[in-house]
Amino acid sequence: MKSEMNSIPVFVAVAESVSFSQAAEKLHVTRSAVAKNISRLEERLGVTLFNRTTRSQSLTDEGTLYYESCRRALNEIKMAEDILEGGKLQASGKLRVSVPVLLGHFCISPLLTALAKEHPGLELEVSFSDRQVDLLEEGFDLAVRIGTLADSSSLIARKLASHTMVFCASPDYIRQAGEPVSSDELKQHAAVAYVRSGRILEWRLKNEKEEITEMTPPARLMMDDMQAVKDITVAGGGIAWLPYWLVREQLVSGGLTEILKDLSSGSWPIYAVWPRTPHLSLKVRLAVDKLVSALPAMMDAI
Repeated sequence: MKSEMNSIPVFVAVAESVSFSQAAEKLHVTRSAVAKNISRLEERLGVTLFNRTTRSQSLTDEGTLYYESCRRALNEIKMAEDILEGGKLQASGKLRVSVPVLLGHFCISPLLTALAKEHPGLELEVSFSDRQVDLLEEGFDLAVRIGTLADSSSLIARKLASHTMVFCASPDYIRQAGEPVSSDELKQHAAVAYVRSGRILEWRLKNEKEEITEMTPPARLMMDDMQAVKDITVAGGGIAWLPYWLVREQLVSGGLTEILKDLSSGSWPIYAVWPRTPHLSLKVRLAVDKLVSALPAMMDAI
């Protein structure tokens, strides 16, 4: 087994050289030792790895396939050794990430920026868009998406967290209009509604039997931007149903008050998705780990 493992670095060195002699110089051994090593390897595998001429050698189809696997294996081993020797790896290169606009601004971008500070060699490019990008076609390394994912054999997904919705209103509005304590009372209040794809987003509530029901917000003010819905709600425009992470700061500072805590029912998963590849790059792995470890705390209610 030891000799089999030792043959892999020799094979990779030969594959990355123009000749056995050049590989021997890199490895500080004789050309004869390299040739014997490759011959034993080919005999054990039962395939020809190199097309040989008197001047050079090139990989066969089988050799190319074996080289790609060996190269990945050696990279993984080097990565593990670096972790043990240095405590942690430093990511480098450009990381292109697509994120939803508001979730990206409030939650994802700060975490990825912190990651970039931890890894000076990492270049971070974040695209803020609510459309579902084609990662492979548009060259993205990673995307963050909210809600149920469509089936895709070309992507890998990992759940990061879940975000919840809360009913809220400004203290001034509550003082003037009172605080509703039931779904029937909620229908009598002014609402600030979110419009998506030309339709008002239905509010989801739990009834006395813990069943989920939906109602159309009694809204006179309707916006297709959640930030605008939030701003109008803070200004006293009415009651809104918004993601907790979007109004967390205002709930903590008192700019908004959460109401109907026991009635609100809305939770959506947040995923990281990336192209399916034989080898997950370090920069993507570290970005996903960062989001998995830190994002749930930003989603949790007070």
